[in-house]
Amino acid sequence: MMPDVSVRAIRGAITADEDTPDAIRAATAELLGEMLGRNGLDPGDLISMVFTTTPDLCAEFPAVAARQIGLSQVPLLCASEINVPGALGRCIRVMVHANVPGEVTVRHVYLRGASQLRTDLTE
Repeated sequence: MMPDVSVRAIRGAITADEDTPDAIRAATAELLGEMLGRNGLDPGDLISMVFTTTPDLCAEFPAVAARQIGLSQVPLLCASEINVPGALGRCIRVMVHANVPGEVTVRHVYLRGASQLRTDLTE
């Protein structure tokens, strides 16, 4: 019998230390590692990912880090976050779409400076 699985969206965000390719890749890899780990997901569970970065992060695509950690078969999209005055800077956001067992509670992940975005969800 097949387990009860549904498509779920999992949100996450992290701040990068600076606008360099290395800093963006490192922050993205850290965020994705935490998201996959906390939700017990394998690459085969993933459907797609949509990344955004604040306008002050333009040295690298977050998708590059996803590819580097082995997510080569997952469709990825990067976009720029709207430039809202006073908003958190150097922030990478992601929405992961995944097949998740129905009884699992999705755990959204907000790390580093991005933890202030959703204090209700920060562990």
